[in-house]
Amino acid sequence: MAVLEQSKRDAFFIGGEWVKPSTSKRFEVIGANTGEVIGSVPEGAEADIDRAVVAARAAFNGPWGRTTGTERSALINRFADAIEKRSADISTAVSSQNGMPISLSTQLEGAYVVGLLRYYAHMASTMQFEERRPSPMGFDTLVRREPLGVVGGIVPWNYPVLLSILKIGPALVSGCTLVLKPSPGTVLDSYIVAEAAQEAGIPAGVINWVPGDREVGAHLVSHPGINKVAFTGSTAAGRKIAEVCGRLLRPVTLELGGKSAAIILEDAEIAPLLEGMGFASFGNNGQTCAASTRILVPASRYDEIVDAVAGMAKSLKVGSSLDPETQIGPMASEAHRNVVERYIAKGKTEARLVAGGGRPKNAGNGWFVEPTVFADVDNNATISQEEIFGPVLSIIKYQDEDDAVRIANDSDFGLGGTVWSKDSLHAQDVARRVQTGSIGVNGYMLDINAPFGGVKASGMGRELGPESLNSYLAYKSVYLPAG
Repeated sequence: MAVLEQSKRDAFFIGGEWVKPSTSKRFEVIGANTGEVIGSVPEGAEADIDRAVVAARAAFNGPWGRTTGTERSALINRFADAIEKRSADISTAVSSQNGMPISLSTQLEGAYVVGLLRYYAHMASTMQFEERRPSPMGFDTLVRREPLGVVGGIVPWNYPVLLSILKIGPALVSGCTLVLKPSPGTVLDSYIVAEAAQEAGIPAGVINWVPGDREVGAHLVSHPGINKVAFTGSTAAGRKIAEVCGRLLRPVTLELGGKSAAIILEDAEIAPLLEGMGFASFGNNGQTCAASTRILVPASRYDEIVDAVAGMAKSLKVGSSLDPETQIGPMASEAHRNVVERYIAKGKTEARLVAGGGRPKNAGNGWFVEPTVFADVDNNATISQEEIFGPVLSIIKYQDEDDAVRIANDSDFGLGGTVWSKDSLHAQDVARRVQTGSIGVNGYMLDINAPFGGVKASGMGRELGPESLNSYLAYKSVYLPAG
């Protein structure tokens, strides 16, 4: 079992250097498995954000702004190499802080992140930033794609490294620079990533990290030196950021909350369904914005599937996130466990509890919650409509496929989802009818080469795939004289 030694940091990574904070305030980092302090870091203030923005602007206006795609590709590949060397430390840091099972953090916060950076490196080496177009008006136009400038990135605690790279990657490809504000709940990993950037030779000021609270994040969003904001987090916070960016006419990408549906069709097989739901519905202890937590089941098979899902939930191994055998770790914080438990208490008044509903015995002193399943749930119930962000599923009955699609779409959110069937072509037809930004057939995993994002209250803009670059680039047309 990997163990994270207590870590104390005393500086921010700004302008390619480790610099002293402007105040003496600090964050204590609490381990999700034990509820004990596992580290501490300086708490950023507005002055630290100001310094980071100045450094990012200087880098953008300096040599970085004149680099070629080939040069940026080489740097991104070196960054990937440096992160790969540290992947075990990164995974351990993430799992110790937010309770993500180490088996999952090794995969997504480690290997997936390295592959994602290599994907962006390839994109940087092959992308055309300038195109000469003949005009029907008798002259040519040079169409250029140019970097927007300095990006303010705000990253949550649930997948801190992956969600950082979803902003760093396209920014580096396009030639932007960044100021990143990680969540105080998962900040130790950002120091390891910063060390990797430094080793890789990422030029000074191109990526800067300043951990801070919500007020510091708000200062970053509204800062006059920022040209674009990239945010992942709650819908409530996203609305506030959108209001600020709208007033400032500042481009913004928002990847927000979800309450996704898993549509189980009549012919779905139980074994692959239960295996796939391990990540699609319970991944990262349910602390996943795109998790399929509304399970829509045909009336003809309702009791059978309720029993199967409840049995699966009861069988999941709950324990320390640093144990490779653990399937469900603790919630990320005591405050968040309290939120999840309030929703479970509400669910007990709205539906029938068939699995979990409490704290597991002998799991330790961390912030653990049993995998919980409710049956006989109405789609209008609180536990069906609001994002719980924990290992809590609501099983909802439908009469036919039209009814299933109607229920799936009866939500303020539209981020993820799944459809389960022996007939994958038919499942694709059903998937096309669901109002969501992404949806999986017989499973769910983000594709590096495809856009990811939400509709409705789940956000705006896209990350991943070549489409992720759109919000980091501005188009410029240079009209050339005829002849």
